[in-house]
Amino acid sequence: MSGTLFLVPNALDVGTGEAAADLGDRLPLGTLRVAARLGHWVCENAKTTRAFLKRVDAVCPLAQPIQALTIVELPRPPKGRAAAAHADLASLLAPALAGHDVGLISEAGLPALADPGAQLVAAAHAVRVRVVALPGASSIALAIAASGLDGQSFAFVGYLPINAAERNDRIRELEAASRRLTQTQVAIETPYRNPALLATLVAQLQPTTVLSVSVGLTLAGESTRSAPVARWRAEPGSVPADVPAVFAWLAR
Repeated sequence: MSGTLFLVPNALDVGTGEAAADLGDRLPLGTLRVAARLGHWVCENAKTTRAFLKRVDAVCPLAQPIQALTIVELPRPPKGRAAAAHADLASLLAPALAGHDVGLISEAGLPALADPGAQLVAAAHAVRVRVVALPGASSIALAIAASGLDGQSFAFVGYLPINAAERNDRIRELEAASRRLTQTQVAIETPYRNPALLATLVAQLQPTTVLSVSVGLTLAGESTRSAPVARWRAEPGSVPADVPAVFAWLAR
């Protein structure tokens, strides 16, 4: 029998500069217990994965020393090329096909959700390797819940274009879809571009559209502000350029 590919959530504080908290306060104990026993890992970055495992070890002692674990990084396609095909990822699933459980982890949050890893999950399904997503925080889900916007119908649209004209067109397109479908639109951005995205959304969205911005979710100083764009214009807000944020809006 083959092993299982476990999608292991990481804490949302990775890379924020905030002191690493007790991982038991960030992730369910059951998730940490599974992570502690895994001997094979696929990740975005081996260094940060070792740091994660040290945090796991402080709560649930690892079954093996970190030095004895197999930790391999997902291949990064050349710039401008598509993600790796299933066949290219087969070697990463070799331990699972040999009967060993494998953990897939991203830099923060849930693997394959606004993070690399979906291609490996698809490859696992293709060769009938069991896939189990372990519980943990998703900034997207937390932001929708905290926003007060429509959580029955929403679309995660990922990153918006960097080019100003293209970004403006995309925002107007998404706002029209939100109005037509009564659907919350959700986007993220590289933290240093957060202020620019907020300014663009406030400038481009209609006054009656409700804009919600969640910053530093699960961190000590987390915040969510939801208000019509008209109020954002009358009472300007700010967003840090070094902490992850989630932007959501619903046209009304």
